[in-house]
Amino acid sequence: PQVNVVIDRDKAHTLGLSAESIEDALDSAYGQRQISTIYAPNDEYHVILEVEPQYMANPATLALLYVRAQSGKLVPLDTIARLQRTLGPLAINHSGQLTAVTISFNVAPGVSLGKALDDVKRLANDTVPATISTAFQGTAEEFQSSMRNLGILLVMAILVIYIVLGVLYESFIHPVTILSGLPAAGFGALLTLMIFHMELDLLAFVGIIMLVGLVKKNAIMMIDFALDAQRTEGKSPAEAIFEGSIVRFRPIMMTTMSALMGTLPIALGIGAGADSRRPLGVAVVGGLFFSQLLTLYITPVIYTYMESFHDWVTRRRGHQTAPAETGSRIVGEVKRTEEEPPRRRAVS
Repeated sequence: PQVNVVIDRDKAHTLGLSAESIEDALDSAYGQRQISTIYAPNDEYHVILEVEPQYMANPATLALLYVRAQSGKLVPLDTIARLQRTLGPLAINHSGQLTAVTISFNVAPGVSLGKALDDVKRLANDTVPATISTAFQGTAEEFQSSMRNLGILLVMAILVIYIVLGVLYESFIHPVTILSGLPAAGFGALLTLMIFHMELDLLAFVGIIMLVGLVKKNAIMMIDFALDAQRTEGKSPAEAIFEGSIVRFRPIMMTTMSALMGTLPIALGIGAGADSRRPLGVAVVGGLFFSQLLTLYITPVIYTYMESFHDWVTRRRGHQTAPAETGSRIVGEVKRTEEEPPRRRAVS
């Protein structure tokens, strides 16, 4: 059982009362309102404003409550409001100490969960008042959390690969050359998903992360051969990468076609439950096909520019350190000459 206080707003406005002032009076009487704190030498005490316990047992005592109007006069509550006895819920759900209501929804066939969440969020923003906060729970909350962390996962994967390649080739610039094909692969994957009207869901994002490992092997094959040709045969960067592109063209095409043929059944949706995995296959096939067309031309160009940049930095460092090293050697020789004791000649 519960009692609703129904305010006669016209009469309350005539007497100079607002709904807020009536709610404040009820809160002060029954809401255990803290109005002050008493600080003692060893403890502190909260001052709580409320009516005496005997006035809380019977709803009829609400008629004894007075509300102060804007003019300063006290108005009895039963003059501007009436009590309505009704039945309330057995339990009230809370979320974060706030009263909460759960609204469940299902996803229609063929609609991704990401699109459904966007539609629900837009509907909530248009209909729910600003004083009510909304949040997703359950599967929707887990989906949002996973999608939020996928970008960080992709960045960390690229960073780890850069560190490993830097240690392998003992260089800061050649890992950038190897990873230069990733933008083309990502663009190809997103473009293919848009062409086939597919969402960038969790499995499609997993396919993009797979492309990081599949695409960089093309550049590794060419750059590994070019670096070995430069160090052992003394070839120029342009000659080394050109020969590496020709020699490694066949294994590059073999590995790429093997990866394409392996993921093509997933992209075509062959097998039980393949519809949920199709975005992964489409992203991998599109990214591999698009990157294969570009990396064979982009990687050699970036390699030659990176080698030119490396030579320019090396020459610049050599010009800056050469005078300092010469001066230090001269000073060292002068000091040794001054500190060396005079030699005596033996006279026979």
